[in-house]
Amino acid sequence: MLVSAILTSVGINSALCVIFLVLYSILKKQPSYYEVYAPRLLAEGSSKQGSRFNLERLLPSAGWLSKAWKLSEEEMLSSSGLDAVVYMRMITFCLKVFSFAGIIGILILLPVNCSGTELHQIDFADLYTSSLDAFTISNVNSGSKLLWIHFSAVYAVTIFICYLLYYVSSILCGYILLSILILAEFDLLQILLPRTVNEYNYISSKRIAYFYSAKPQPHQFTILVRNIPVSVGSSISDSVESFFTEYHPTTYLSHTVLRRSSKVQSLIKDANQLYKRLLHLQSEPSEQKYKRVGLCGNKVDLLDHYGKRLDDLEQNVRLKQSEALLAEDTHAAFVSFKSRYGASTVFHLQQSINPTHWLTEEAPAPDDVYWPFLSSSFMRRWISKLVVVVACILLTILFLIPVVVVQGLTNLSQLEVWFPFLKSILDISFVSQVITGYLPSLILQLFLKAVAPIMVFLSSIQGYISHSMIEKSACKKVLWFTIWNIFFATAFSGSIFNQFSIFLDPKNIPSKLAVAVPAQASFFIAYVVTSGWTSTTSELARIFPLICLLTTKCCAKSTDEEIEVPSIPYHKDIPRILFFGLLGITYFFLAPVILPFLLVYLCLAYIIFRNQVFFLTFFLSYLL
Repeated sequence: MLVSAILTSVGINSALCVIFLVLYSILKKQPSYYEVYAPRLLAEGSSKQGSRFNLERLLPSAGWLSKAWKLSEEEMLSSSGLDAVVYMRMITFCLKVFSFAGIIGILILLPVNCSGTELHQIDFADLYTSSLDAFTISNVNSGSKLLWIHFSAVYAVTIFICYLLYYVSSILCGYILLSILILAEFDLLQILLPRTVNEYNYISSKRIAYFYSAKPQPHQFTILVRNIPVSVGSSISDSVESFFTEYHPTTYLSHTVLRRSSKVQSLIKDANQLYKRLLHLQSEPSEQKYKRVGLCGNKVDLLDHYGKRLDDLEQNVRLKQSEALLAEDTHAAFVSFKSRYGASTVFHLQQSINPTHWLTEEAPAPDDVYWPFLSSSFMRRWISKLVVVVACILLTILFLIPVVVVQGLTNLSQLEVWFPFLKSILDISFVSQVITGYLPSLILQLFLKAVAPIMVFLSSIQGYISHSMIEKSACKKVLWFTIWNIFFATAFSGSIFNQFSIFLDPKNIPSKLAVAVPAQASFFIAYVVTSGWTSTTSELARIFPLICLLTTKCCAKSTDEEIEVPSIPYHKDIPRILFFGLLGITYFFLAPVILPFLLVYLCLAYIIFRNQVFFLTFFLSYLL
């Protein structure tokens, strides 16, 4: 890819970033948009919606930058929880690592690469039309002793990371290592944890402090027991009572047999939402108390209207509960114990010789329960997991199609072969720069937008019993999908697929790959700029929620809806940071020119997500 194509992509994305930042700085000051840009503060009562006009609100400002910069860790911990602190320090760790790697890469490795002539000698007078490959390690002359500089740089960065892991009292490096290992489900966790003693102790101390500062919760004393065997002539409740009374007499307290009550849960959810609307109407004297029912109906008092609907829902809930009591019991139960230690002991022990009977799991928090699979059988969960694995494999294979198409767009000569009728258009300099520099990363990013929701759906049918488990599973899937389809598929589709002849001479495979793989650095630079810079700033501007709010205001006059406080999309942002970390570690010595773009992304993420976690979102503490 030419330098001009990369600069075109950088210019387009930089302009979009500026537009999003200016748009946010103006709209966040408009009281009518507090629901979009400050929902947490609005829900807590820290901000009030007003209507008085103020000219200063129409001028862009950078005041939010200083507020986000000055936000302390203690303030973030008290307002957004431990997850927010760990998440932000992950970004800080990446900044530390790639700042050090950037100094070595830009000041030492890049001049070494430029001094080589293996591909071609760089003409700085005509740099705009030069290929970016000349800035990679591929341009170093074959057999040159200068390659020892690259090996030394790898060792230097590795030693620096180990220094951070062992000596620096920050949790970033430890948590990133923990995240990668947990996501990969490696058994090396306990081997490597002593190497990150300071960071692991820091995380543990924060979690213990959070644990002791919170009140004991019922789910901490409870476990979920499934696949309960029942003998002839006895009920599930009798089996649970006799089993735990016999084997855990000192810690067992009580149990509750689960019944199929999905309709009851739906009605209770509707009742809770309706109750919150009533409270909102009663607490706001200025709120509209009347609403027209239907297109031609009369206006009704919302307090009376919602009160009657709440009474009807209450009667329906009692009716469905009585029907559930008469329904067939499921082979599952919540079992409570006298202490958290007792519940934890039973959870970690196998309760039966038959590994499919008396299966135990930690009980989820009441607001974290995912009901569809709460009482499912062992066979149903096993089949669900198998179906999800097959679906993930098929999705990964199908996604190779847009990856190959995108790689074709980055090669101008290949485009002319595929579409000869476009040759006259591709001869236009700016058009070819946009097509090869900006369009491929944009198309790939649009396809990736659908991956995270699909992974959440697949995780939701995999048999998990809590929303946090679903989100963690989706996070793993998105991470591995990104690594395989963006990193490996992109690198090889742009190199090996176009050079099948290298398989005829296996001895030359390493040398060919040594040239082809670094050549993909130009595409990954464009990807970092599009997926990193523009996507992060677009999340700040919150375009889609803004459009939804404007549409709702145009189509509905009622404003009694409850304000929903969103959470950071854990399953999308963590894989993105880890993937960019993988790109930086892999390419810092192959193509160090990628590091400045990564550092710009990390700086944007540092400021923007500090602003988001404080003013916009909340973090769920059970994600850790």
